[in-house]
Amino acid sequence: MRSSNPVFSRRGFSRDNGYAGFNAQQQAGGPAAGTNPYATNPYATNPYAQDVQLGAPPQAPASTGAMTIDDVVSRTAITLGTVFVTATLAWFLLPVDPANLGTSYGIGIGAALVAFVLAMVQSFKRKASPALILAYAAFEGVFLGVISSAVTTYVAAGAVPQAVLGTMSVFAGVLIAYKMRWIRVTRRFYGFVMAAALGFVLLMAVNMLFAVFGGGDGLGLRSGGLGILFGVIGIILGACFLALDFKQVEDGITYGAPREESWLAAFGLTMTLVWIYLEFLRLVSILSGDD
Repeated sequence: MRSSNPVFSRRGFSRDNGYAGFNAQQQAGGPAAGTNPYATNPYATNPYAQDVQLGAPPQAPASTGAMTIDDVVSRTAITLGTVFVTATLAWFLLPVDPANLGTSYGIGIGAALVAFVLAMVQSFKRKASPALILAYAAFEGVFLGVISSAVTTYVAAGAVPQAVLGTMSVFAGVLIAYKMRWIRVTRRFYGFVMAAALGFVLLMAVNMLFAVFGGGDGLGLRSGGLGILFGVIGIILGACFLALDFKQVEDGITYGAPREESWLAAFGLTMTLVWIYLEFLRLVSILSGDD
């Protein structure tokens, strides 16, 4: 089974791609009794696959450069750092004052479209491309810098620090809950999150179409009481995506995914954190009362 994350859903840490997936064995915390982990995991080294005719003693598995949690943390830090640097540059170099608002918005939207295309290209590649992932992070940062500056200037002066703090709090909370096993990622959990995410995205798409062709705020799902409700739902969905991502990373490490796959983990986590940040930014904007 695949993650809800667009990156993991194409080339994720799933059994059918050579990594760990969601099944009864993993829900129980590991391989079921009597199963052969070497038969289901192509990255595992079977210590019993020796030349028995020579009577050679079992040898320790050779190092295969498997992914570790340190790899995931370092790659995620690099990717998020790129987002932060380009967002900061865009904040200062693309002013959103009335004289430059149109130009800055145009560059920000263009950067968002480029980031989307790069994300889709990486999602359909068989291997992680660090250059592609960092390029995505750079363009995504430009978009976030422009939109954050605009919200701070015209909507709510303290929106960005609140959104950043909220995103960090959700990340820390989900990580603690996952490590304490208060959140258990099972098939039922996965199915619920995927169904909720699909419904959420469809509703937002319909709302956008009504806004574009009918004017105003469409169905009103991004303003007022409904806007607050859907903002909270978006944040909760982001938290669920984080849990799925943590599960996929944990399984990838457990089943020996190659080290370069840590870039995919960093890519997926960055996309989820950007989702949560934007939902917080929107929610703070609505709560400011100026939307």
